[in-house]
Amino acid sequence: MPLHPDRLFSPEPTRRSIARRLYEGVRGLPILSPHGHTDPQWYAGDMPFPDPATLFVKPDHYIFRMLYSQGVRLEALGVARLDGAPVETDGRRIWRLFAENYHLFRGTPSRLWFEHSLEMVFGIDERLGAGNADRLYDLISERLGEPDMRPRALYERFNIEAISTTDAATDQLAAHDEIRASGWQGRVLPTYRPDAAVDPERKGFRAEVDKLLGLAGAPTTFAGYLDAHRQRRAYFKARGATATDHGHASARTANLAPAEAEALFRRVLEPDVAAADAELFRAQMLTEMARMSVEDGLVMQIHPGSFRNHNPEVFAAFGPDMGADIPARTDYVHDLKPLLDAFGNDPRLTLILFTLDETSYGRELAPLAGHYPALRLGPPWWFFDSPEGMRRFRELTTETAGFYNTVGFNDDTRAFCSIPARHDMARRVDCAYLAELVADHRLDEDEAHEVAHDLAYGLAKRAYRL
Repeated sequence: MPLHPDRLFSPEPTRRSIARRLYEGVRGLPILSPHGHTDPQWYAGDMPFPDPATLFVKPDHYIFRMLYSQGVRLEALGVARLDGAPVETDGRRIWRLFAENYHLFRGTPSRLWFEHSLEMVFGIDERLGAGNADRLYDLISERLGEPDMRPRALYERFNIEAISTTDAATDQLAAHDEIRASGWQGRVLPTYRPDAAVDPERKGFRAEVDKLLGLAGAPTTFAGYLDAHRQRRAYFKARGATATDHGHASARTANLAPAEAEALFRRVLEPDVAAADAELFRAQMLTEMARMSVEDGLVMQIHPGSFRNHNPEVFAAFGPDMGADIPARTDYVHDLKPLLDAFGNDPRLTLILFTLDETSYGRELAPLAGHYPALRLGPPWWFFDSPEGMRRFRELTTETAGFYNTVGFNDDTRAFCSIPARHDMARRVDCAYLAELVADHRLDEDEAHEVAHDLAYGLAKRAYRL
């Protein structure tokens, strides 16, 4: 079935008509993707995607977590095991399995993203199922071999103006250097993600710290460790980075005296670190990263509130980021106070807050962002990157924080072809919400057009300094 032109708009005629007009004004705007997880090597090497399963199924935890919940083994979807045991390598079989279970995605944003990609990228307007799986696999496979389906061509076709990747603090950014040296004009920017060298409870933390110190030629002291981060941030910034990203379990921050911080650093470098010390170190490092952002101008993002790797069996077999991360309650009012006491009133800091705890939108996040000059609200993220999640976000935050203490939309995806689909969904949902404000005479339509443009483009460009 072809995509309906009024999808996600109100069925009420007046609001639908207003939403249509607003959407026409933003549908063709360039895409800014300031927080994403696509592989920079895609753009550096510009090689064809190998098959439909690798393009749509394997990289998308939204897809394989749903299939896993219904008893489909991750090995059958081609997800690599840590022990090297055999997994399915036949893309056609993986695709068939996805097609046979496609009904599981009814009502989910994954279906909307996937069907938008099928129609807008591949010209396929029929619903996937067991009966057409092989035929659609062949159609997509044939198209993937054509020059206009390579990553750089798709970047341009999707009208992407800038896209950020997520990179470890010790990453040498070779792919980014290769992109810059190639002369291609696409703007692919690294983002400084130091979690592996900041979280003492991560496997390999001490080795990552040693690597960080070695790259900077810094001593094994807290001052040397901080200087190493400063050097690496400068290295990223020289390659176009405009932001950092921090995926901590909580939003806790601390502001210890130098001697206390040095003693804590010594303790977390020891084996079998205490959980309380690990949490305090992460808290201290959020404040230190805010201090560095004041110094170097990199925008700071915090993504707390995920109970990572909740399923120990999946984690042991497949490692992290396998769809078993679960939202958890998060305290922002108390946890952020040490950082905000130090830098919340400093206009040189832009701190973008995300959450997986929707209950905090109206109670904590919107009031905080509606007061502190340094704070902005990131868009609905992960589980709430959906029509209902986006709608709830606007309803719970707008009356307290307004639109201009938010930062537009981030697609936050590894699935390349879903990027325009996700931005289109966000633009439609925002236009539908604005149409309601116009129909209720809370906003004039000329204002709504300005806001729609800012939500789709202007806010992200300004907030992320793009």
